[in-house]
This record gives sequence, structure tokens and C-alpha cells, in this order.
Amino acid sequence: MAESTARFVRNMAALAKIEVAYGTDAVPTGAANAMQFNNVTVNPMAGGEVSRDLLLPYMGHQGVILTGTHGTLQGSVELAGAGAAGDVPAYGVLLRACGMAEVITALTDVAYNPVSGGFEAATIYYNLDGVLHVLLGCRGTFSISLVPQQIPRITFNFTGLSGTITDTALPTVDLSAFIKPVPVNKANTTMSLFGWAAIAESINVDLAATIEPRFLIGEESIKLSDRMSTGTAVVQATSLATKNWFALAEAHTKGALALQHGLTVGNIIELAADGVQLGRVNQGETQKIANYSLPLMFTPVAGNDEFVLTIR
Repeated sequence: MAESTARFVRNMAALAKIEVAYGTDAVPTGAANAMQFNNVTVNPMAGGEVSRDLLLPYMGHQGVILTGTHGTLQGSVELAGAGAAGDVPAYGVLLRACGMAEVITALTDVAYNPVSGGFEAATIYYNLDGVLHVLLGCRGTFSISLVPQQIPRITFNFTGLSGTITDTALPTVDLSAFIKPVPVNKANTTMSLFGWAAIAESINVDLAATIEPRFLIGEESIKLSDRMSTGTAVVQATSLATKNWFALAEAHTKGALALQHGLTVGNIIELAADGVQLGRVNQGETQKIANYSLPLMFTPVAGNDEFVLTIR
């Protein structure tokens, strides 16, 4: 008896390209548009179900009708530079599909800030060991996480309209544009919060965009309908004379967050936010040393400037 042909989840390729016309396949290729994801989770048939609820002279399941079928993809990329100052990072297309504007300053840096209209969308292909799923009109949200002694990562969560599903050979991918990251530690990473040179256990920034599949008569699309960016910083507890987080939270004081990761031009990440407000401070401990968990709310100062992510 011949052995059945198994498909292996480790054999996966993902491609992403910005669409010129919304919902029209941008036809990404392995040579130009490959994404270096990890921890990928895919739902190829998200959506709703409608029961007919027919009255019949006998009992039994009547089945359902599937509605609003779409796909989702969640995955992380390593947070690293682009290789040279002013070059676009390989994951830049993913940020753009999350409602971020890309501002290129030649030979200097590439900056990403959130916008409130004119949202771009991407075509995403993912091929799981010979079966290709096409997602169209993809929009998403992301969170950034930096934890000491770990690789910094951006976790993306995309929703897209269902395209075709076909038996297709895995593409040959070029991942050379993805730069090797450096770990989060004292040497590579600095952070200032409300003017305090932070001793931190972690920092997380969540774009928190609202992504809505919208299936109407005459139009089907994925909408980015809101954004309320938040985060959490876990910092070593100090004396109140050094930094009184409780008083800052009670007074609804807004301050700045400035973070830099990486030392070498071409592999430096900066995150800046000038309108950070603190939520309710929580006290905890790690290794029997007291810490504070600080909820962060990223508020706009002039508009569309809650935070800026700069790659240089």
C-alpha cells in the first residue's frame, strides 16, 4: 500500500504586495515580495453561518449556509533595519497595509506614522506545502514587542477577502532583504519614558486598529474603521522621588516615550511618541524585585502622530 502524501506545516511561503486597485490581485512574487514570518496562524475560512430553521415533521440538523467568508493571517516578523539608511525595510509593505504612511528620506531613514484615511491594502499569498491561498484587499493591525534577551518582533494580524485556493508548487523566495536582528539588552536598547532613563523588563506598543470585514450589496471589502493605540511598559520600581508614576497617572499628565534599538546604521529602530498618558499603575515583582506595569495610551498631539516608527 502506497504511503499517503502528507503536507508539512514547516513548508510555508508568504508573499505580500500593495494593491494598485483595491481587491485586485497585485500578483506578488517570491523573488520580489517574500515575507519572512514566524509563528504563523491562518484561518482560510473565517466568517458567519446562517441556519434556515425550517419547520419540519421530524428532528435533525438542517445544515447551515456559510456567509461572509474571508481569511485571516497572523504572524510575526523580526524587528530589524533595512541594511542601509534610507532603504525601505522588507516588512514595510505590511506596515503600509496597517494604515501607516511610509515617508522616505533618501540616505537617512524611513519613517512610518498612522494615518486616518487613504488606507492602502495588500494582496497576500500563503502557500502551505503546495496549496496556495490568495487573500485580497488585506488590511490589518500590529503590535511591537521588545523583551530583554529576546529578538524584538512585530506581530501582524491581517484580514482579507477570499481569493482562489489552488494546488500550486511552493515558490522560490528571496529573503535577503530581511536583516538579522540584534537582541534586546542594555548594550543594544535604550528607552526614556516621561524623561526617565528607563530600567525596563518589557515594552509593548499596540496599534490597535479596528479591522472590519464588510459584506454589502454592491461592495465587499475589509475596512480599517478606527484606531486607539495602547501599550504596556513594565519597569523596575524606584523611589517616588525618582519617578512618581502614581502622581503622573492621577494628574492625567502626558509625556514622551523615546526608544532606540540597534547601534549600527542600517539596523537601527526608533520609536517616538510625545502624547503618552498613563493608565492605572499595577505593582508586581520579577525575581523578587518590585516592578510597575504601566498601561500606556498613545494620544495624538497634532493628529496622526500618536507614535512614529523610524528605520535607519
